Amino acid sequence: MTHAPGTRVRCEMSKWGGLPHWEYDAVVLGEDEHGLWLGFAAGTVYTRPDKVFVGRHDHVGLVPPDGAWHLAAFHSAAGNAWPTLGMSGVEVYVDMTTPPEWDGLTLRAVDLDLDVVRGFNGTVIVDDEDEFAEHQVAYGYPDHVIAGARASCEAVLAAVRGGHAPYDGSSARWLEVLRDVMGPGRPDHRTS
Repeated sequence: MTHAPGTRVRCEMSKWGGLPHWEYDAVVLGEDEHGLWLGFAAGTVYTRPDKVFVGRHDHVGLVPPDGAWHLAAFHSAAGNAWPTLGMSGVEVYVDMTTPPEWDGLTLRAVDLDLDVVRGFNGTVIVDDEDEFAEHQVAYGYPDHVIAGARASCEAVLAAVRGGHAPYDGSSARWLEVLRDVMGPGRPDHRTS
């Protein structure tokens, strides 16, 4: 399902078994060969049952074509330090998920723990492998879900390490679209 640029949408992530996870709003930016691009302006509020987080800088997200087992985010500034991963800032963050599905103006997916992360310093890692192993047992992930998450993680990891599109810096175009959509006079949050 495609939505017109400028459409406001809701993103609802859960954990396996319907456990609530992150929820947040976005604006549709447009679509290309990689999928549907969403914008998250500085000040976007992200909530989950035990936490509230306010985004400090602009970033864009990519909802890949039907059947892909991930959602990607591309950040505009190195101000999102992640010392536990040895990164001064996260540039690319890809969540392995069940294939994302639209329900009207709401995008839903189940977070499957594994993440491919690239820092602005070029470091690329797979995060939360221990959590993925634990949750396979604790939540009873079916075999096809485990296989889907692993296959997606391997493919995304290779693409991110290889600098293949859309992990080649082409997301910068969509960050500019986000700034245009948010309108003139808005503070520039590229470096905050």
